[in-house]
Amino acid sequence: MKSLGLLLKACFASPLATVFSLALLALALALGAPLLHWAVLDASLSTDPAQCGAAGGACWGVVREKAPFILLGRYPAEERWRAVLASALILGPWLLGAAGRLRGLALLAALLPAPGLAALLLGGGFGGLSPVPAEAWGGLPLSLLLTAGGLAGALPLALLIAYGRRHAPPALAGLLRLTVDLARSLPLVAVLFAASFLLPLFFKEGAAPGVLLRVQVAIIVFAAAYLSEILRGGLQAFSAHQRQSAAALGMGPLQIEGYIVLPQVFRAVAPSLANNAMALFKDTSLVTVVSLYELTGSLGLALSGDPLWRPHYLEAWIFIAVVYWGVCGVLERLSGGRAQGAGLN
Repeated sequence: MKSLGLLLKACFASPLATVFSLALLALALALGAPLLHWAVLDASLSTDPAQCGAAGGACWGVVREKAPFILLGRYPAEERWRAVLASALILGPWLLGAAGRLRGLALLAALLPAPGLAALLLGGGFGGLSPVPAEAWGGLPLSLLLTAGGLAGALPLALLIAYGRRHAPPALAGLLRLTVDLARSLPLVAVLFAASFLLPLFFKEGAAPGVLLRVQVAIIVFAAAYLSEILRGGLQAFSAHQRQSAAALGMGPLQIEGYIVLPQVFRAVAPSLANNAMALFKDTSLVTVVSLYELTGSLGLALSGDPLWRPHYLEAWIFIAVVYWGVCGVLERLSGGRAQGAGLN
């Protein structure tokens, strides 16, 4: 009740605020009633396409019918538990960090190996697990893998670039700056095309790594360019007096950076890192241009070949939007609220 009272007080604090509040309320009522009828009151959950389409409202039956394929892609149906577990390996540390249950080095220890473990589980070929080619991976597990793998690989590289641009000899610092500027000036789709079609030209025929690995490396390099600027800004904002004080106490350079500088830098830039992670998660949708079918690509595959459910793209896209919103919300919480101390404490 106290929160409601504060909200009402803020909404009607002045004549101008009252006008805006009433206008927004009228707009919400005007749009909300038709939306409520379409999405809930007149909607259908039937998995019969004809009955669902005749309901007059949203046809959520398409989600019931196609959700497994949309979320898990072309992964073999009898092995889908591996795709679910691989997603949990990546999402688990994110959720624990967002809830404040994992912090500091414990959080990093859970985050960094998760993509590799998920990739091993998806690929199989050991311990009685049947091998599944990377071309069959898709849906949410692939989106999470590309995002988590990109961040796990890009963060150490970005840290080296940020320190290199600040402390390396002028020639090396200039080369790093040129590399970062080049990577940031290219759209990700161009980088993906180069990794998929240009990179194999530098290998002997049949010796080039698979397309998924090439795409993952491209994402790592692309993300590292942006993350390095975020970290460099955090390092530049760090007070030199703290370094001097730590040195006066007898701490060495590595101790100063590891125990004094980096924990504060990561905590300061955590919102920017989370924002970059959310953007990267959404940008994984671009890998469809090189025939990798992540979340949005799997949705296209699920409906493009089924004329009975194809008219209900809107409901399926709303479902995808909810998934993206949920994952991005976890990443946002990972950097704020109770997870504010999730940096290198």
